[in-house]
Amino acid sequence: MTIKICIIKLGALGDVVRTTPLLLGIKEKYPESEITWITKSNAKEILEDNELVDNLLFIPCKTAENFDIIYNLDIEQEATKLALEINAEKKYGFYDNEGFPTAFNEGAEYYLNTVFDDEIKKSNRKTYQQMMFDIMEITYKQQEPFISVHKKNKEEMNEFLRKNSLVDKKIIGFNIGASKTWPSKAWSKQKIIEFIPRAKEKGYEVLLLGGEDEAQVMDEIYNFNIGKEIKIYKRNTANSLKDFFATIFFCHVIICGDTLALHVATALKKQVIALFFCNSPDEIESYGRVKKLVSPILYDFFPEKSDEYSEVLVNSISVEEVLKALDEIKQQA
Repeated sequence: MTIKICIIKLGALGDVVRTTPLLLGIKEKYPESEITWITKSNAKEILEDNELVDNLLFIPCKTAENFDIIYNLDIEQEATKLALEINAEKKYGFYDNEGFPTAFNEGAEYYLNTVFDDEIKKSNRKTYQQMMFDIMEITYKQQEPFISVHKKNKEEMNEFLRKNSLVDKKIIGFNIGASKTWPSKAWSKQKIIEFIPRAKEKGYEVLLLGGEDEAQVMDEIYNFNIGKEIKIYKRNTANSLKDFFATIFFCHVIICGDTLALHVATALKKQVIALFFCNSPDEIESYGRVKKLVSPILYDFFPEKSDEYSEVLVNSISVEEVLKALDEIKQQA
């Protein structure tokens, strides 16, 4: 008999990417299952090609379908109210209780506590994936995230590489930005400027990645280096997620903060140097491919002051530390 399952996962795009391992867990526990995933329309390109997702719905949505199981993995009200409205025999995760997110099941209570209790958040050593599997009460075996890269987008990226004489070059994809919610999540502009010529001395080409919010800073870094006759490259990654996936796909190493780039690179099995200034490094599953560089003053800010900007904080990881991590990746290759 087919088990009908509904996943509600809206959240940030990076969280949607790192939630995809749950599909493997579901299929291991319920091989004969039909999975419906409800999300926001901006996550379409992450999930539309996933062969484990049978039906993809976007909010706002109504469904009269009866499910055997609902997993609601979000605490925002749009998701918690929807979890109450949809009919299902069993419900896991979170529902709306007079405006407050409340756990359907015991396995969901721990994650909820990490959201509202700073001390629990600070002491937590479980990865995000582990906590999501706990919510669903499915065994976590470090199942991997996965996304697909379209042939068309690969061809367009290949053309970019040919035009810029980057074919067969070792490329560092440097994602320079971060969410506005966390203004101290990204390395300082000055550190990036210092890093670039040092990386080129090691035989790497540097490709700056950023969207509209990072356009000005990206141009400043690019123009500074060009002015010093240091050739680097840049790519606006705001056009489409599929373009972004293809760009990450062709890079050899990704350097970034705890951002969408980190989760996409992990899903594409890339080597990553991840810089942590104001977010928990313990919540990131490394899969043996993510080198975590943690600011020595991270816990002066995390989690109580994670939403504040600090010039000292964004400069607290040295260029030498990142170069050392780059050397370690090269030695492992």
